[in-house]
Amino acid sequence: MSSDSPGARSSVEIFGIGRVEAFSDGVIAVAITLLVLDLRVPEPDGTGLAARLGELWPNYLAYVISFLAIGIMWISHHATLRRLTAVDHSVVVLNLLLLLCIVALPFTTSLFATYLDVAEGAHLAAVVYAGSFLVTSLVFLALQYLLVKHRPHLLRGPIAAGERRSILTRSAIAPPVYLLAALAGLLTSYLTLAICVALGLYYLLPQGVSRASRR
Repeated sequence: MSSDSPGARSSVEIFGIGRVEAFSDGVIAVAITLLVLDLRVPEPDGTGLAARLGELWPNYLAYVISFLAIGIMWISHHATLRRLTAVDHSVVVLNLLLLLCIVALPFTTSLFATYLDVAEGAHLAAVVYAGSFLVTSLVFLALQYLLVKHRPHLLRGPIAAGERRSILTRSAIAPPVYLLAALAGLLTSYLTLAICVALGLYYLLPQGVSRASRR
């Protein structure tokens, strides 16, 4: 029996796509909300409030970067699920692993913000921060590769070869850049920060998949 026959399709439709999407959206919403918990009101200590707020700039910056990163992941994840009519066990497992990684990002963000300008621990915090995004991007790339290369029968319709390349290429950019950011953290945490900012700005640009879709 071919992989795209009705019988094969029914054997892999373990979960409805709607439930998977709703669950994923809920988990990502919780993760992105947890980021704000690191933005605490400074306790009065006799110094000016403006100065105290200024001391928290690493928290603000890490919050914005991670919010944008998780937001971009949500947009890409939403676009990925919208291409599907059903999911099988392997897709569900990879999706759960991706959500596991995303939920850990508020912790690594808080760690990075706390130790960004601290002599002891800044390098390790930067490596952990970039490493968490590295693992997340690798899992997302694996999910994309599985769907476009090995699960075409789960897609709503055929994807052109050019669009497949664009999807995978755009997803494949993040892992090596986050690896570079993690290695840069061994030198200075600020270089890790700069690389993560640059990558976030890149993914905010309307290119890659969007350009392929327009063609």
